[in-house]
Order: sequence, then C-alpha cells, then structure tokens
Amino acid sequence: MSDLTAFPIAAKWPAQHPERLQLYSLPTPNGVKISIALEETGLAYEPHLVSFDTNDQLSPEFLSLNPNNKIPAIIDPNGPDGKPLPLFESGAILLYLAEKTGQLLPKDAAGRYETIQWVMFQMGGIGPMFGQVGFFHKFAGKEYEDKRPRDRYINESRRLLAVLEQRLAGRQWIMGDEYTIADIAIFPWVRNLVGFYGAGELVEFDKFTNVQRVLAAFVARPAVAKGLEIPKRG
Repeated sequence: MSDLTAFPIAAKWPAQHPERLQLYSLPTPNGVKISIALEETGLAYEPHLVSFDTNDQLSPEFLSLNPNNKIPAIIDPNGPDGKPLPLFESGAILLYLAEKTGQLLPKDAAGRYETIQWVMFQMGGIGPMFGQVGFFHKFAGKEYEDKRPRDRYINESRRLLAVLEQRLAGRQWIMGDEYTIADIAIFPWVRNLVGFYGAGELVEFDKFTNVQRVLAAFVARPAVAKGLEIPKRG
C-alpha cells in the first residue's frame, strides 16, 4: 500500500485510497481542469475539497504542498520511477497527466508543442484576463465608480475570444479533430466568463459563434459534466 505519511497535507485530508492519485481542489475553472482531465483519462483518483470559506488554502498542511496557496494540487503516489510526486499549477498538472497516460496530447513533436502553446495561451491570457472581468463585474470591483479598469479587461477578454474564434474556424477542437489538454485548459474559463461571471453581454459573446459551438460540445462530454462537479462542495 502507498504511504503518504511523509506529506503533511495527508494529516489534514487523510487518504481513504492512498494508492490513488490525490487531488486537492475546488470546482473553480482552474480546479476543474484537473478533475476533467482525470475523468477523461480514467486514472483512479481521490478528490479532497479545499474550502476557501475556511481558508484551507492558507493552512500549513496545504502550503506544504503548494507554497503559492492556490488550487489545484496533486500527489501521485505512483510518480516517475515509482516515487510519489507532489505537483501544483494546473498547466503543469495537465501536462503531467497527459504524458503519464499517453492521452490528450498529440504524439508527434510539432503537435505536442502546438498544444502546449495553447495551454500557455490560457494560462497567460485567458485565465488572468477573464478572472479580472469577474472581479470588476461580479465581485468587489463592481462597486468601483471608475469603470476604466473594468473596461480594460473586458476589451482584452473580447480580443482573446476573437483569437479563439479565428482558431476554431473549421476546427472541431483547438487542435482540429483531436481533443486535447488545450481544450480542457481553455473552455472551463470560457464557461465561467459567460456563466458564473455573467459577462456574456459585456464581451459580446453572441458574436463568437465558433467559440459557442465548441463550448457546447465541451460541456456535453460526459467526463466534463462529471468533472465540473468535483470535488463536491460541502
């Protein structure tokens, strides 16, 4: 049986199945990237809810795994060379899971790097910009009288959606016919922007018909539907 006692986080979130990959997360756009990827690949895993309501992400146990106090994070008890691997940052975890399973990433080198390029596009652009729209439109920032910061992020989010729109013209997925970690990285954020954040009208989402089409195909996947609800909120 796998032994996770060397990891302080296992004391706060005890593993019922220590032989499985341990996921410490919350069903946010970044968090569900990993639960969706795990559902798509079929890897056995055990999810643990990291509650922001009780500042779990700031606990010493969680910080021992991710000093950046962000979800998601994992421990794979069956990592490289058979040793446990702790890992944080959703993009890094997506790459790891794809390479571990041989799924969700093209086999040829050019296709692999092109896919990684679109994962980085999400991490460097879509995630931060859409998140700022959420802050200024839905959360505390909406009370600011000066709308220039909000409008800056709305305009940039609209531009990023236009990049996606062009990329998806004539394509089923970001990489064409092949569904990859690029789609898993990007579309939870698109869904959140127009759903939870309620910013569809602000970014003129109705103009981006290719993005709408692929988002609908994404959320219709059974693994996506399941992964969007993992971990279950308390």
